[in-house]
Amino acid sequence: MTISKYHDNSIGLGKILVVDDTPATLKLLTELLETEGYDVRSAISGELALHSAASNPPELILLDVRMPIMDGFEVCRLLKAQLETRDVPIIFVSALSETNDKVNGFKLGAVDFITKPYQREELLIRVRTHLEMTRLRNRLEFLVDDRTNELRKSMLAFVTAIASTVEMRDPYTAGHQRRTAHLASAIARELRLSENQIEGLNLASVVHDIGKIRVPAEILCKPGKLDEFEFGLIKQHPETGYAILKSIDFPWPIAKTVLQHHERLDSSGYPQGLKDEEILLEAKILAVADVVEAMISHRPYRAGLGVDAALNEITHHRGVLYDATVVDACLMLIQENGYTLPN
Repeated sequence: MTISKYHDNSIGLGKILVVDDTPATLKLLTELLETEGYDVRSAISGELALHSAASNPPELILLDVRMPIMDGFEVCRLLKAQLETRDVPIIFVSALSETNDKVNGFKLGAVDFITKPYQREELLIRVRTHLEMTRLRNRLEFLVDDRTNELRKSMLAFVTAIASTVEMRDPYTAGHQRRTAHLASAIARELRLSENQIEGLNLASVVHDIGKIRVPAEILCKPGKLDEFEFGLIKQHPETGYAILKSIDFPWPIAKTVLQHHERLDSSGYPQGLKDEEILLEAKILAVADVVEAMISHRPYRAGLGVDAALNEITHHRGVLYDATVVDACLMLIQENGYTLPN
């Protein structure tokens, strides 16, 4: 890792390339970002965007989809190939609202999809968060060989930033990752894991649903039952999370814990159908904490089911879906020690 990959906040809020074929829209978005202090360049066509990105690579790209000659999807594909050695997030800003269009955008490597007309604050929050994520990720890679307090602080800042990005797109589960992390850490202490293991588990839990950043928001917030296609997209989130995290050499198995948190002992889980000892202990703990928190809390499609229902679920499937030792620790924690989830 060379120091040129390291971005410091002293260089400013960030360099952004805005691409839109409508002059009025391009001007409005450019002025909005410049007012906030960003260094903004604009391009009115895909061809100009590619030239601009090649000559002066930005830190983030806002890209329209419906453009003549070369649409935004093609521009995204070419930009990803052109900037393959750089981690430059691309956010689509488009009037397209169909789920399939958004899925296509995410498959091409976009990190987010903002639908026009957008709320000013929503757009600014997403822009700021994705820039912070990229900078923190680069900082982690730069510091990863130095196991110092500064590195640990950067790791916490990184996972907090990416967790907030998911929750911003899915208000119904705001706080889910934080509460799950709290419960998972408490279970780990009940099991007498080392403080180092608990620290890694806590960080993995805080970002365990980061892969949902590639799932369209209308699916995450859908009030009714998901169809097969929609549920299939949801089930991809552990692998997406793993892909986001695996390149960072954390001193804990964070990426693998995220990948495995929906695996089950009897191999009925996903994405790999692992069983028993093939599953990390951290993932087994996270799986129980995740299920308990999700059942207790409200969701778009149902009210919270309560503590008793959640404990009945893990008790009924103890040793089948969920690790028996982990289940026992969770039951002891809640039933005997009076543990309650934070607000």
